[in-house]
Amino acid sequence: MSDLSDLPPVRPWRIAALHPAPALLVALALWGWAVTHTDVSDLDDFGLVTAVHPTFWAGLALLTAGFWLTLRGPRRHPAWAPAYVLGLLVMERATQAVVYPTPLYAWAWKHDAIIDHLLTAGRLQSDDVLGDLAVYDQWPGFFAAQAALVKLLGVDAAAQFMAWWPLVSSLMLLLPLLLIYRTFTEDRRLIWTAVWLFYVANWVGQDYFSPQSVAFALHLGVLAVVLRRYRRPGLTVTRQRQAVWTVLLTVLVVAIVISHQLTPGMLIVSLAALFLVRRYRDKVPLITTAVIFLAWCLTAALPFLAATMPEMIRSIGDIGGNVSTGYGATPTGTGAVTTSWVARLLSASVLLLAVVGVLRQPVLRHRAMPLLLLAAAPLPMLGASSYGSEMIFRVLMFTLPGAAFFAAAALRPQVRTLAALENSGQPGPRGGGQPGPHGGSQPGPHRGGQPEPRRYVWLPLLALLVGTLAFVPSYSGKDRISYFPPAEVELVQQVFDQAPDNSLVVAADRNYPLAFDQYWRVDHYWFLDDAREHVDRIVRDPAATLARDMSAVESPGRAYLLFTRGQFADAEMNGLLTEGQLDRVEQSVATSPLFERVAANDAGSAYVLKEAGR
Repeated sequence: MSDLSDLPPVRPWRIAALHPAPALLVALALWGWAVTHTDVSDLDDFGLVTAVHPTFWAGLALLTAGFWLTLRGPRRHPAWAPAYVLGLLVMERATQAVVYPTPLYAWAWKHDAIIDHLLTAGRLQSDDVLGDLAVYDQWPGFFAAQAALVKLLGVDAAAQFMAWWPLVSSLMLLLPLLLIYRTFTEDRRLIWTAVWLFYVANWVGQDYFSPQSVAFALHLGVLAVVLRRYRRPGLTVTRQRQAVWTVLLTVLVVAIVISHQLTPGMLIVSLAALFLVRRYRDKVPLITTAVIFLAWCLTAALPFLAATMPEMIRSIGDIGGNVSTGYGATPTGTGAVTTSWVARLLSASVLLLAVVGVLRQPVLRHRAMPLLLLAAAPLPMLGASSYGSEMIFRVLMFTLPGAAFFAAAALRPQVRTLAALENSGQPGPRGGGQPGPHGGSQPGPHRGGQPEPRRYVWLPLLALLVGTLAFVPSYSGKDRISYFPPAEVELVQQVFDQAPDNSLVVAADRNYPLAFDQYWRVDHYWFLDDAREHVDRIVRDPAATLARDMSAVESPGRAYLLFTRGQFADAEMNGLLTEGQLDRVEQSVATSPLFERVAANDAGSAYVLKEAGR
């Protein structure tokens, strides 16, 4: 039951069943109007938050309210909740693909370059050819699959479809989430509220075109199989059927292990946590995952692990250091600071709601203890590594499925578990109350047989609305950094088109499109990655210092220097360099006789270091 389920319907069920349609359709219409009337040519430090047309916010608020009110009715058709969730995904994850003419995120462009390498080379290569980027050839699952997809679709590059990947990867999570949640309850209100909360709290941006996006979906798929097919050791299961599930489990685990470095570790700690529960004492999933992961680490991934093992060992147990590196950059400016805090408050609110749900739902806490353990299982990984300054964000993402479930329980009290229904001898209705006509449920008794007071009946809706709206600045508030206009893409492409083999491309940082383009023949250097002393030296005497840094390139290679708006935005908003310092560096290079400008447009400029004697 929910806190609103005691409100009786006032219309015949056929009319009531159609009631959710207007809110959903109007919300999507408002979204359609907003994305076609949004100008992203001059983003400020709030990113899409201030650029998007105001009707977007009205549509998102209407969608949230319609979703909540749809779930309150006992006679609503069960298809309306998933329809609203799909509407949420369109508004959350497809907006950027529609309003921006080019794909977001420098990392997505990097992955496109790796796929291009696989298509060009036709095989995997080692570090003596690729250097540090050979690590991607040691975990090639995602890239090989995308290379095959590029060929299958007949497109020139993954860049032609990767802008839509956040929507695709989010849809991939829906089925395993539903399977996991339905393991512990058939209360559709709880299930769909948990799904909604998961999506609005998943702002960390790992749904972009990346191995992590697919590996996370496969991770949830493995957990769904284990939770539903490896429970109750005393249950009689034919060997043939169990073998089928073991084969499926093995395929999923292999796909994870060959695609991503971190996810197998997260899966192992999750399966180990489940093993603590009597219902999941089957050793097959844990042993299978551990063996496959170890085999890959000792073979294909061994070169990378051998090189990075000393640093990994040093970071073990350094929780403070691993967490602080996740916020190593210093957000600078009102927009960057505000959106960063909105994201943190959104995550903290969901986690706090999860604690409330655990405390106020003792029966659910007991029956869904495996899900609670899965939410806590990733936390020890904070002491294992900083994972390139991202461990805190990855831990949050892997915690979310369980946290969202119990947070939903806080918003919708008096839910009922499958075990409670079985013990009471009642059938399992979709709504969590007594069976009602047309697949719904009738309102049932609350604690003590008395209906709950309606004094705070709208507080859950308000909490859901605030959280849903907060997703936008959390997810899209830094789009000034992530968005590269077509002119910037064209500028960078000009440089790589004219660069001979063994050339060097230098930039302030890697936040620009095509930053790793043709990395198998062109080297890259980002001076903001250097020690602070050297960066300060560049700021004091830019042209001369950069010329010395770039002078080691041997003919016929050339040394190029790029200045783009993406680099400027990243450096400014993350406190790496001020706008004045960046302007000083560019101006010094532009007026220096050591450099020659080879390309320029309104998105930046490119220079080449003159050869000796010229």
